[in-house]
Amino acid sequence: VGLTGQKKKNYSTSLVKTTWNQVPAYYNMNFEKLGKCIIINNKNFDKETGMDVRYGTDKDAGALLKCFRSLGFEVTIYNDCSCAKMQDLLKQASEEDHSNSACFACILLSHGEEDSIYGKDGMMIPIKDLAVHFRGDRCKTLLEKPKLFFIQASRGTELDDGIQADSGSISDTDANPHCKIPVEADFLFAYSTAPGYYSWRDPGKGSWFVQALCSVLDEHGKDLEIMHILTRVNCRVARHFESQSYDLCRNEKKQIPCVVSMLTKELYLGYRPSFYLQSYESSLMSH
Repeated sequence: VGLTGQKKKNYSTSLVKTTWNQVPAYYNMNFEKLGKCIIINNKNFDKETGMDVRYGTDKDAGALLKCFRSLGFEVTIYNDCSCAKMQDLLKQASEEDHSNSACFACILLSHGEEDSIYGKDGMMIPIKDLAVHFRGDRCKTLLEKPKLFFIQASRGTELDDGIQADSGSISDTDANPHCKIPVEADFLFAYSTAPGYYSWRDPGKGSWFVQALCSVLDEHGKDLEIMHILTRVNCRVARHFESQSYDLCRNEKKQIPCVVSMLTKELYLGYRPSFYLQSYESSLMSH
């Protein structure tokens, strides 16, 4: 295998033999708790930063608190955090014992750039630097469990003009206890907008993305698979929202969320161990 910009070395590759019918197709949700959900809600920024107050974000935080609690998460909101505070909060969370939890969720509400987010101090931190604490080699009690990050923040200044369409309780490791897992596996990042684009927020109703996310989760959070949920969120944001502004340069603009998934199994947030077991047994019988 040749590596760009490096001298060729003798690398060998091999396939790890895995009995696929022993690997469950679904994440095991049969735990005492669904998991912890941390919401970081940055509304007010230090005066010297010159950054705008994020009016409407409290609506987002309140809706998310209600929605994720209804799903079964243990939710905590932290308001107006500096970059150092955000880093500290997530590092502390990663060091807790998640053995009795099925997953972990983090929701970031702030100003942002491409793949980074602002603290109230005007400093910016890459989202990967917040998520890194939960890697498989650092947070062992969340190994092979889903780590979900939802990010409501702009990722640039581009505006989407849109275009008129013509139509409108089995342990996951029991099967192979010596299986090696990529440290970056089992993460999901749901961004409110595509890379480089502005993310819209209504001062009275909250952001488009969070409105759509909470609406779909309230309707289907306990019965649809997470990628099906987020696909419906994409559709709702794309079709049900459009900016209205006296500034013609900002009028009639659109938005599309963006999902980056390193999940390795299908994820159902509904606490339904019987469903999980039946599905797993069916998958075994089909082989």
